[in-house]
Amino acid sequence: MYDIGIDLGTSAVKLLLISDEGKLVNTASQSYPLSFPNPGWSEQNPADWWDAICEGILKLLSVVNPREVRGIGVAGQMHGLVALDENGDVLRPAILWNDGRAASQTEYLNKEIGKDFLLDHTGNIAFAGFTAPKILWMKENEPELFGRIAKIMLPKDYVNYKLTGRCATDYSDAAGTLLLDVEHKCWDEDMLKICGLKKEQMPVLRESYETIGNILPYVSGKLGISEAVTVVAGAGDNAAAAVGTGCLREGQCNLSLGTSGTVFLPSDEFRMDRVNATHAFNHAAGNYHLMGCMLSAASCLKWWVEDVCRSSDYDGIISEINPESLGRNHVFFLPYLMGERAPHNDPGARGTFIGMTMDTSRADMTLAVLEGVAFGLRDMVESVRNLGITVDHATLCGGGAQSDIWKKILANIVKVRLDILKEEQGPGLGAAMLSACGRGVYGSLDEAADKLVKVSGHVDMDKKLADLYDERYKMFRSLYPALKEFFGAKPNENINYS
Repeated sequence: MYDIGIDLGTSAVKLLLISDEGKLVNTASQSYPLSFPNPGWSEQNPADWWDAICEGILKLLSVVNPREVRGIGVAGQMHGLVALDENGDVLRPAILWNDGRAASQTEYLNKEIGKDFLLDHTGNIAFAGFTAPKILWMKENEPELFGRIAKIMLPKDYVNYKLTGRCATDYSDAAGTLLLDVEHKCWDEDMLKICGLKKEQMPVLRESYETIGNILPYVSGKLGISEAVTVVAGAGDNAAAAVGTGCLREGQCNLSLGTSGTVFLPSDEFRMDRVNATHAFNHAAGNYHLMGCMLSAASCLKWWVEDVCRSSDYDGIISEINPESLGRNHVFFLPYLMGERAPHNDPGARGTFIGMTMDTSRADMTLAVLEGVAFGLRDMVESVRNLGITVDHATLCGGGAQSDIWKKILANIVKVRLDILKEEQGPGLGAAMLSACGRGVYGSLDEAADKLVKVSGHVDMDKKLADLYDERYKMFRSLYPALKEFFGAKPNENINYS
């Protein structure tokens, strides 16, 4: 028997199939368009997700008997606003996690409603990428559409809705809406009122591994799978990636080099970051986690290679870097191509190269991009260390984890030992594991992780190189506050930039 894991990403959906014995049987992927209607905006058509998933599942199941599929789990990009009318039709394109249009609504929440209020009610402050500011933006700018909202969903919940007809979400994804009381696992009535919503418009809350229903008859006919197939609530992509890398309990850490970059630390007890640099969310494993997120990580390299260098030869461009240049590069890159969340909370921040001279080469700038993303990840790790949490090792996932030189840079800038997984499938594997647990193949996620997640090697920190990068990091830290007036926005006043 088999479980399907679906990873609904920003540019593509990735699907995988695992057997009850824990074998990865097949993978598939389908891309879809991303729209930028205005500077700083980011949208997608949910219908494109569904079409891509259906095509992907048909490809995925081409090597097995589709009737032997027993479960589906979906992980997805967080924070996106999907609004449905009373007929279940999408009212407008989904406003995505990396959309920065809700800057004024974010400022309203943080200053008028107040950060202390938000922390007390949700465990987090407002970021432009969160769902609540997007809802306020829609209320203010599209009042006719806002008045027709029957259900609010997150991206992966829309997929589950198409699969089952059920409107449900899990705690890990709901935590990123700024509408959930994270500590007590319930929708916060005061936050719903502030956003002009009623509880009936929100999805039912479930644990990530809980079954929400079976697939609909028309889906069964379309995909050739049994109507008995169960669908679990699933998880936000970072929580699912943590499941897929075995990062389940306190003392563990996962770094992700995907489109965005994240630092993920499970916590057995609820705790929040009063400095406001990291998020306090629920974990798909049923406990909690702290998470820092930078909006542009591997997407910075994609932009540099494809849009600027006009190439698809990632390996070739990266191979131009002289390994002796590590820790000695005179060029810096600020990776804020879509604004930034942690630690600056500034949708107006922008990507910047600085320090170039007449002898600057393309290799120097490529190295600066890799280092800039790693420096951004260190920003988030340092905010966690400032809470008294030790971070000296971490698993690594995401597309950027395929680059050996980037792994070396990351280990020495962040000052951790990186554990490299034998077979890294990130959120998709986590979603499939949630499905398998939901139907009883494994007694717990810990048991599933012991069976499916294996470490194949490590990238250790080199003290000499780490010391060189310490000096470069101090310089990197000085750049954002020096440029803040140019960006036209104030930095996070809680961050000490000295």
